Amino acid sequence: MTFPQAPALPEELDRLIRRMRLPYLRKAAPDVLATARAQRWDPAEVLRVLIHEEVTGRDAATRRLRRSSANFPTGKTLASWRPEDSTIPEATQNALATLEWVSRAENLVIAGPSGTGKSHFTEGLAHAAIEKDLRVAWFTLESLTTTIGKAKVDGSVARTVAKICRCDLIVVDDIGMLPAGDDAAEAFYRIVDAAYERRSIAVTSNIHPSGFDTIMPKTLATATVDRLLHHAHLVLTKGDSHRLAEALAGKGVVALA
Repeated sequence: MTFPQAPALPEELDRLIRRMRLPYLRKAAPDVLATARAQRWDPAEVLRVLIHEEVTGRDAATRRLRRSSANFPTGKTLASWRPEDSTIPEATQNALATLEWVSRAENLVIAGPSGTGKSHFTEGLAHAAIEKDLRVAWFTLESLTTTIGKAKVDGSVARTVAKICRCDLIVVDDIGMLPAGDDAAEAFYRIVDAAYERRSIAVTSNIHPSGFDTIMPKTLATATVDRLLHHAHLVLTKGDSHRLAEALAGKGVVALA
């Protein structure tokens, strides 16, 4: 919103607004009040605009904080996603992009060869979730294992799992790239079990979930997949790696002058 140049707020009013911790209202107030005076706004309209500025500012700050705390790997969003290059049906992409499945605490599993856009699409969905004021946590299986492992040391596993499950969407990226030992399988199971029918989990993997028992202990793999797929959208990608195709086409590097 653009307003004419306005004088600073009276000192006492400025002090009160600071005390009330309304930084965005305080920033907008001089211009809003000047415009209101010039255009003879109704007092209720002045209040509405000032409160709107504070709410908008706080919402934007919350999204920035949530985006930072989510630990996204690259910052890729749906804006840079090319739906026509994906083997995921466009109707499926559009349905998932509504994020209605998150509101229903359903899961998403995207499995397929490396480089077919699984992580990019999932990260785009996760960014979109934050724009809809949802909370997101992003892990690889390795980082999730480290997080749960540290909690074991100080006996805070239950508290750590509960904290993770306060997020609306929990992403575990790139399962199957490396074999998973007992600790990794246990960490993954704990999150899937705690989130079951309460929160949404999105998983990307280069192997089908039915093959998880080839990379982790069979008992834990079976119990995990059973819960993961019960209320889940299973999406399979195929084809050659987009990254490899770009590299072979000379788009993988930028020549130096």
